[in-house]
This record gives sequence, C-alpha cells and structure tokens, in this order.
Amino acid sequence: MSEREPIGVLLADDHPVVREGLSAMLELDEGIRVVGQAGSGEEAVLQAGRLRPDIVLLDLRMGAMDGVAATGHILRESPRSKVVIVTTYEDDADILRAVEAGAAGYLLKGSSREELVNAVKAAARGETVLTPSLAPKLFRARVVEAPVLSERECEVLQLVRQGLTNADIGRRLFISEATVKTHLLRSFKKLSVSDRTAAVITALERGLLS
Repeated sequence: MSEREPIGVLLADDHPVVREGLSAMLELDEGIRVVGQAGSGEEAVLQAGRLRPDIVLLDLRMGAMDGVAATGHILRESPRSKVVIVTTYEDDADILRAVEAGAAGYLLKGSSREELVNAVKAAARGETVLTPSLAPKLFRARVVEAPVLSERECEVLQLVRQGLTNADIGRRLFISEATVKTHLLRSFKKLSVSDRTAAVITALERGLLS
C-alpha cells in the first residue's frame, strides 16, 4: 500500500444499519475506502480472502462464528490484513481473547468518527489500537505480576508500537534483526503474550512504555 492509495477497509457486522453507519463515517475521509461488507464471521473470512483488505473492522458477536474465531481465520486467509474489533461489549475476557487471537485493536461502537478514522489509520501503520477506557479491563483480565523489561526491550517495543518491522528496528538501534527477535521473544515471555500487538498493549497498560 503506497501513501497515496486509500486504506481498504472491510466491514463485518450482522446488523446492516451498523455497517452502513460505519461506512458513511469512514468514507468521509479521502484516505479510506470501504471495499466490502460482510454480515457474518464466515462471510468476513471469505471476503477477506478475496479482497485482501488493509483493515477489517469486525464485530465481536455474529452468530455461529464470533469475531474472535473469525480473526484467526481472517489472518490466515489474508496475513497482511489488520483486524480491529468494534463492539458494544466491554467484557474483560472478550477483550483478552480478541487480542490473543491476533487482533490489532479493540474499539467500542460508541467511539466518535474521529476516533474510528484515527484507529483505522493507526492500525494500517502497524500500530496497536485500544479504546483508552478498555485498558484497565485488559489489565484485570491478565492478573499477573508486572514484569520488569530491560531498557533495550522497552526500546524495541516502543518501536514496534510505531509500526516498525524487525529489520527497521535493527537499523534504528544498530543491532541485528536476529537480536531484535531475541529481545521480542524475551518480552513475550515476561509479559505472558504470544505476539507483538499483545506485547505492546500489555506493556502500555502496565506503564512499561511511555
């Protein structure tokens, strides 16, 4: 995706009026284009595989295949896509499940148009997206002792937060890509997470990143 191309968004929600509302808000921004809509988790997976959108805005609860299950399938069908959960639900366990499934963020449907647009653009840049009021819930859901990250591990996660790749981080910090991976793996273990997005969210919530 070049800087001049609009961000392609797939909307997935089982309520047509919600999809239309999200579409109307997003397309007011010239940098975003809604490329498709889906009314179920299963349809979202199929559409993602066919359209390869930059961003999938995914409802959490949509019948047989919920948003968490759909997230995993979507990321396998379209690895470059970023999934952002958009829902009315604020349950601690649901938030944790979504993040652990690989979602790049979690927003509430009550978010403003500006928040929604900013979230789409941030996710497209590779950044982690989380409605501020949900951070404490994610923290409570983890209920583990706060780990201590090294200064270098914090530096690496801070750059991950900015959307940099391992290679970019290595060049920025003058270390090898293999060393970057080592720092990330150590961070994952300390934070009890399995991916970059979950590591950034957990570190932010625990005050380990500024």
